Amino acid sequence: MNIVMWILAGGILGWIGYSYMGFNEGRGMIASFVIGAIGGIVGGKMIAPMFSAAAAVPGDFSASALVVAAAVAAAFLFAGNLIYDRFGV
Repeated sequence: MNIVMWILAGGILGWIGYSYMGFNEGRGMIASFVIGAIGGIVGGKMIAPMFSAAAAVPGDFSASALVVAAAVAAAFLFAGNLIYDRFGV
């Protein structure tokens, strides 16, 4: 259940960044959603346990892991924006 929440959090951040903030309109909404979702998975699965933000029981919901996943997704989107602006890729 946590992985779905991380993917949705990252995807929603990607959608918000594209739709409302106008980041990387040339890249497209699908690419922004995918970058955010990948950032959410990396943040929730790899980064959150490093900061002890993971749930005590692996199947339980962890709000702190969700926050870390969203922060990493936002960082991925920011990095993607910088790469797109710099290299046009």
